[in-house]
Amino acid sequence: MSTYLIKTVEQYRCDTEDEAVAFINAAKEDATYTVLKTSNELKTSKQKGEIVDEWKRVTITKEFTSEKEPLEQIEIDYVRER
Repeated sequence: MSTYLIKTVEQYRCDTEDEAVAFINAAKEDATYTVLKTSNELKTSKQKGEIVDEWKRVTITKEFTSEKEPLEQIEIDYVRER
C-alpha cells in the first residue's frame, strides 16, 4: 500500500505586512510544491479593550502531488527550533 501526501494547509505568524508578503512570495517560488491558495489577515490581542499586540496570520495551501495521479511520495519533517 502506498501513501501520498497530497496537500497541506499551514498557518504562520509574521510581525509585519511586509514580512507576510515576502514570506508568501518566497513560498510561491519554492519548486517543492504548488501554492494553491494564500491568505494574510491582521490579528490582534486586546486587554481591557485596548490593542496590546498586532500580527499577520499567513495561511498557505500547498499541493505536493496530484491526487488522481500521484507522481512521488513526499515526507515532511517538522523540526522545532528553541
